[in-house]
Amino acid sequence: MLAFMGPGRHVFHRNVVVYRHSWSIIVSGFFEPVFYLVAMGLGVGELVGDLEFNGAVVPYREFVAPALLASSAMNGALYESTMNIFHKLRYARSYDAMLATPLGVGDVAAGEIGWCVARCAMYSAAFLVVMLSMGLVPSAWAILALPAAALIGFAFAAVGMAGTTWMRSWADADVVQLVQMLLFLFSATFYPLSTYPDVVAWIVRYTPLYQGVDLMRALVLGTTSVSDLGHVAYLLAMGIAGMYVVRRRMATLLLD
Repeated sequence: MLAFMGPGRHVFHRNVVVYRHSWSIIVSGFFEPVFYLVAMGLGVGELVGDLEFNGAVVPYREFVAPALLASSAMNGALYESTMNIFHKLRYARSYDAMLATPLGVGDVAAGEIGWCVARCAMYSAAFLVVMLSMGLVPSAWAILALPAAALIGFAFAAVGMAGTTWMRSWADADVVQLVQMLLFLFSATFYPLSTYPDVVAWIVRYTPLYQGVDLMRALVLGTTSVSDLGHVAYLLAMGIAGMYVVRRRMATLLLD
């Protein structure tokens, strides 16, 4: 991964050094999806019963757990690529100092997004261990859940960082949190897509988190199909487009 980032690995390493002394921040981000899993999967799940997904009937807790894994990847990537990047960009002026070295804007973007992916992968790996300990991983396809989480993290980190370049103040972070919450609640996270009205279901089907949720469910539950490649292509295109915008915007903000 570090080799793939090229000179951006130095930016990645800087984040590792910083968080080495602030490890509690990363650890705290792991607990929220676990609490949701216990409350919704084990609590509400006893009232809901079984649900159908891709032709398979599964307990509610097994239906919710993969969606929370995808949401955990999104949350970890978005938090790092918005709040922290905004502080470095507007207040700490970290990137001005970085660009005074041989690093370019592409290197900075690659290093920061690489760190976002690493952070969300840590959350996802820990959450996957919790799922395993609770018996919520019925399929061997779940071995691909961690790479899928990294892909989700890449997509949201790139778009999140791109959006951050347009943020003017901390008040704009409220918009990010609103979008994040709407995606979390309305991406078939807790209920099957069939429970939504037709128009809403059509919209949800093309939202970014739904792609991750549906892909993660298919992998963890072992109901994979060719259509899952569409989710992969969507998330990959989203990440590449975000990277392109980040490079253009950072060049405009920091070099012009």
